[in-house]
Amino acid sequence: MKIENLINELGIAKYFDQKKAHALFVGKQSYQGEGAGIEVNSPIDNQRMTQVASANLNQINENLASFQDAFQKLQIIPAPIRGKLVKIIGSKVQAKKNALARMITLEVGKPLSEAHGEVQEWIDICDFAVGLSRQLTGLTIATERYDHRLMEQWHPLGPVLVISAFNFPLAVWAWNAMIAFVCGDSVVWKPSLVTPLCSIAAHEIVMDSIREINKEDGGFPTSIHGLFLTGIKETKELVKNPVFPLVSATGSVEMGRDVNVNVAKRLGRSLLELGGNNALIISNFADIDLAIRAVVFSAVGTSGQRCTTLRRLIVHEAVEEEVIGRLIKAYGTLKIGHPLDEKNHMGPLINQMAYNKMVEALHLAKEQGGTIICRGERIYPEECAGGYYVTPALVKIDKDALIVKQETFVPILYVITYHDLSEAIAINNNVPQGLSSALFSTNILEVEKFMSAMGSDCGLVNINVGTSGAEIGGAFGGEKETGGGRESGSDAWKNYMRRVTSTINYSTKLPLAQGIKFEF
Repeated sequence: MKIENLINELGIAKYFDQKKAHALFVGKQSYQGEGAGIEVNSPIDNQRMTQVASANLNQINENLASFQDAFQKLQIIPAPIRGKLVKIIGSKVQAKKNALARMITLEVGKPLSEAHGEVQEWIDICDFAVGLSRQLTGLTIATERYDHRLMEQWHPLGPVLVISAFNFPLAVWAWNAMIAFVCGDSVVWKPSLVTPLCSIAAHEIVMDSIREINKEDGGFPTSIHGLFLTGIKETKELVKNPVFPLVSATGSVEMGRDVNVNVAKRLGRSLLELGGNNALIISNFADIDLAIRAVVFSAVGTSGQRCTTLRRLIVHEAVEEEVIGRLIKAYGTLKIGHPLDEKNHMGPLINQMAYNKMVEALHLAKEQGGTIICRGERIYPEECAGGYYVTPALVKIDKDALIVKQETFVPILYVITYHDLSEAIAINNNVPQGLSSALFSTNILEVEKFMSAMGSDCGLVNINVGTSGAEIGGAFGGEKETGGGRESGSDAWKNYMRRVTSTINYSTKLPLAQGIKFEF
């Protein structure tokens, strides 16, 4: 599929001048960037897709007031009406699901079925947010004072800065933006520069939805959403800006540390979803057939480029030989090639840098005593010259090897043996990251221990389910170097609002709390 045809199908051709994409989007207004030029190549074949001149800091700063003004107008619109906007967004995403999925595949290289799943996440979070728009509830609290009422309210917070990574160019932004909208917040999005076309397509759907709802309800300023295609230096300045009471950032631990420090200096809020170094335990009580299926997808889905990708497989010594043998056989059946060909299980790595990191990690694993069972080699599909396609690697290694404590964003799976469940849990927890974890066991005692306070220290703890993939209804995120943030479902909406505790006196007296007497 030609990229020009897809751009036309998604209705974003107007955002290109001389085949160069605009870089600064403030509501319905968009502009060419005045910063450094960026070539955008598809990881499928390394062919040029477009070019972007990044937005510079002067352009950005000149437009930040628009998002504060938009917030002031959005916050007074009733939440259920804000929910109607998100409902319209969801219907438009559904109508363009195929085109959006193809754009994800072209920009990221993930298989088309996975790209469809990502667009479905956007649709699902719209459904969740629409329901949420009528349930932004506070509490009535028991008060110790006669003729008083003590209550809790939640109010809109302000403009939210969302920083997202390349591997989920739509879903992670949608988790934040759709909920922020119903909570009454404007949103500024700084996406990965690897995926500008997905970002522009998403922005256009939001703009089109605002145009539609304003025909009926009116009052929605288009600048409740902005998009900045800009570099690291400019992003750091955005993070420091107090116009954003909340910065939600998804990406590397290094990036998250920088965000956290700079937001904390101005006493703002950070919502961080950072690295994962996820483990799955296969017990001697496991259903091995079920476990193997989960392991393979968790380890190779999106070519190992998910934060929830399975990195460490912790196998009971009694079933180790069987598990390794079956994994070798399963890996041998995987089809790797053009991600738009639905027979293929794996597409390319995002770029040469990712491939170089894979080569380096395998070298270090071998130096640290690891045995490489499946080699993880680069291959060259005929129709994808220039792309970085690899076979997934399988490495038998000791639990104390330093390499297993690092997250390498590629399809390398380290296999570690254990003797009893306490040892397996200790191995699971003995890494700096704490995102996703899983146990395959039919033993209720093992299951309960793994889920207890003595079990996994991760934010996601699964039983007989792989580490990769999560429903939008549950809050998503992790502990330790994963950042501690929670996005998407459950009560994650509270991140995007401010809490107010109010006391109402409906008497003619003024009793003080704790029985304090103050007479004059």
